[in-house]
Amino acid sequence: MIRDAQATKQRLVEAAAEEFSAYGIAGARVDRIAAASRSNKAQIYHYFGSKERLFDAVMTSVVSETAGKIPIDVDDLPEYAGRLFDCYEDSPRIARLATWYRLERTLGPNQVDVLSDTIRDELDQISRAQEAGTLPSSYRPADLLNLVLHLSFLWAFVFPELQGEFARTSRSHRRRVLTDAVKALLTQDGAENR
Repeated sequence: MIRDAQATKQRLVEAAAEEFSAYGIAGARVDRIAAASRSNKAQIYHYFGSKERLFDAVMTSVVSETAGKIPIDVDDLPEYAGRLFDCYEDSPRIARLATWYRLERTLGPNQVDVLSDTIRDELDQISRAQEAGTLPSSYRPADLLNLVLHLSFLWAFVFPELQGEFARTSRSHRRRVLTDAVKALLTQDGAENR
């Protein structure tokens, strides 16, 4: 029985990830999630309580998996950004889910705990590396982390006007542009940014 419940919850989270990545929270429909997961709407509400909490479960799963596969490497932030880029290229729905999260789940009680914990840990690691002198302290830890994370998403958010240009670039080129940009951040004197 427990195994069946876990399998049902996993099917619901997987189906919800597809639905939420395509439509966001507001546009997602629990009947489509139920059908795609071979379940029913009552089970969604039984296991998760609401559509919003199901979205939070999806984000918890995605963040846990991504952070587990790609922990921050303060000794090589360019390569860390490159590995995140690889993950987003291999699984485009992560970028879409992150966008919906930023748009529809604002600060406050709606935050996903594992994401908050992951970011807090990453900030601590950057701060310790800056104190030790292994990372430049020209940017505050939050600024540096935000820059690295957003640069790693760069190619996932290409403006429609640049789609043709994007199509003419290889994955290796896009990755190299990203890692070079992060390297440049680490060599810039960003003291005025503090």
